[in-house]
Amino acid sequence: MTRATLLVLADGRFPAGGHAHSGGAEAAVRAGRITGAAGLEDFCRGRLHTAGLVSAALAAAAAAGLDPVELDAAADARTPSPALRTAARRLGRQLLRAGRATWPSPELDALAARFPKGAHQPVVLGTVARAAGLDAPDAAYCAAYEGVSGAATAVVRLLSLDPFEATAVLARLAPELDRVADRAVEAARRAADEGVDALPAASAPLLEIAAEAHAAWPVRLFAS
Repeated sequence: MTRATLLVLADGRFPAGGHAHSGGAEAAVRAGRITGAAGLEDFCRGRLHTAGLVSAALAAAAAAGLDPVELDAAADARTPSPALRTAARRLGRQLLRAGRATWPSPELDALAARFPKGAHQPVVLGTVARAAGLDAPDAAYCAAYEGVSGAATAVVRLLSLDPFEATAVLARLAPELDRVADRAVEAARRAADEGVDALPAASAPLLEIAAEAHAAWPVRLFAS
């Protein structure tokens, strides 16, 4: 494993399809919950400690070698919204395509065969990280950071927010991201002994409700 490999996977320009998704930020902007940098920071903090923690733990567990089929079922159980499940599988399918092209692996081929319509994105992320020679903490950091950076990037487009302000939001959240990644890795370690029920199931009901409403919009800038 090299740190350069981690940078490649975490780079927003990695062709994994995340640019088409706002992580719920588009719905939050329309509802008036995000109107500037302060609202973005609140939104990202809430997302980090709920959906971000769950995603980071799933990714860490997959990178550690836990059964991806069991992890995908665990991801499904932790995603009540059909719209979010669909988005997660689409993102997983695109990420898997990119991962197989970049780090060819029998493990990735097997995952593609098992889930032709896509596994949940965090499960794929952890499996791709494993194929790339990365470890569970690396996968947890990638997942947690992606969970907030995607929303920040989307809000820059949605509100014409100053990119410097959006980046400053991510910088202020960095210590919390460290803590979330640590919690995710510890949960993945427990899951190796106790099963996937040991993984966190932090909920964000408003994200789920907003995702269902967003999916029905006739015009939208982002897919989710």
